[in-house]
Amino acid sequence: MSNPEEITQLLMDWRQGNKQALDKLVAVLYAQLHKIAKRRLSSENPNHTLQPTALISEAYLRLVNWQSFDWKNRAHFLGVTAEIMRNILVDHARKNLTNKRGGDRYRISLTQIADKAQTQEDLDLVALDDALNRLSQIDSLQNKIIELRYFGGLSIEETAEILNTSPSTVSREWKLAKLWLMRELDSLSK
Repeated sequence: MSNPEEITQLLMDWRQGNKQALDKLVAVLYAQLHKIAKRRLSSENPNHTLQPTALISEAYLRLVNWQSFDWKNRAHFLGVTAEIMRNILVDHARKNLTNKRGGDRYRISLTQIADKAQTQEDLDLVALDDALNRLSQIDSLQNKIIELRYFGGLSIEETAEILNTSPSTVSREWKLAKLWLMRELDSLSK
């Protein structure tokens, strides 16, 4: 069961109180969730203690409380789940920073955001989260696009569908958001 209508029906069933619908939804989308988790962790510090399965499990535990959320479709669910995974990783990094009191910070690769294959620039995950929080105050659309595209791995078209806008708007705002984010993070490293 992986056609879009069936997934949307599972989301609606879950919203209406069917607790087994979330379990079925996660089972149906597990391969995609694993791909998102693996992608998120591939840009993390190689010594990261979380594995994709653990990240999915933690996201699942947080999703249980989102039953009444106004789910739109598969892409929307995957985008929100990717955002939850990001929050889990940031929480994990902040906890480790607190435990180490200024020790090594978790670093991620910005290659995918920068779209510069020749540059493998590493960035502090907490700094990225702080920058995205600032971006959300300046331009919530650009912030959401970064979350859905980079953290969720969604296409321009899927992002446009979730945000109820055109693919050309998403493409334009994606470019602007990446430029703003790179400039912001560059200023932090100086």
